[in-house]
Amino acid sequence: MKNAWAGLALAWQFLTIIPLPSRFIPETIPAVFAVALRWFPVVGFLLGLGLVAVNHLLEPFFSPLVLNLIILSFYVVVTGGLHQDGLADTVDALAGGSTPERRLEIFHDSHIGALGVTGLVLSLGLRYAGLMVLPGEMRELALLSMPVVGRWSLVVGVWRVVYPRVDGLAALFIRNCSSVDVVISSMVMSIGVGVFLGPLTAVVVLCVGCLLVRCYVWWISRKIGGVTGDILGSINEGVEIVFVLCVPMFMFMS
Repeated sequence: MKNAWAGLALAWQFLTIIPLPSRFIPETIPAVFAVALRWFPVVGFLLGLGLVAVNHLLEPFFSPLVLNLIILSFYVVVTGGLHQDGLADTVDALAGGSTPERRLEIFHDSHIGALGVTGLVLSLGLRYAGLMVLPGEMRELALLSMPVVGRWSLVVGVWRVVYPRVDGLAALFIRNCSSVDVVISSMVMSIGVGVFLGPLTAVVVLCVGCLLVRCYVWWISRKIGGVTGDILGSINEGVEIVFVLCVPMFMFMS
């Protein structure tokens, strides 16, 4: 039980910038990193509740054009822009490096290139456009489910991959992820999405999400020799975008 709560606290610390009281800060031992992965979809659900709350509070005062931008801004701020930074770095590294070594050097560079900025703008724009076309009720379900699916995809992405550097925070998750962690997080995600959008949608998200993420990590591992934290950020962004854009299709399935 102690490791379970420590895992939740670690997942919260890693995925958001909202501070925890010092007594809740967990001891960073390998077992806690493994348990934390099981809580990723739960933290995603809490983030989704935050997005829905912002939508409810501000909907009477702003048009959808402005409101969606506020919601996405809130989302980026509360997560510390962690995944957006990873996406931009990934685009720069893949575009600017011709060898695995050079790509890893670009990942280390704190500056964002023109292509990275372009990828970042397009990712936010696609998510914004996807939300704009959704009717009110379906839009709230998308806001609630999107962070759940995105955080679950991170667990699928760290399973049985190699970390190409000596150390790093992502390495602790990668090296301690087990099949049990993937199964539990997948069950949590499937139950949540099944309740929000229907069981058929949950099955489609599970199968398609696993296929896309595992194909991506196989391909990226050939490019840089493994999976880094920035790569995980790009996984979260890509999966969330695909999910939001496919929500209208899910409407016909539920």
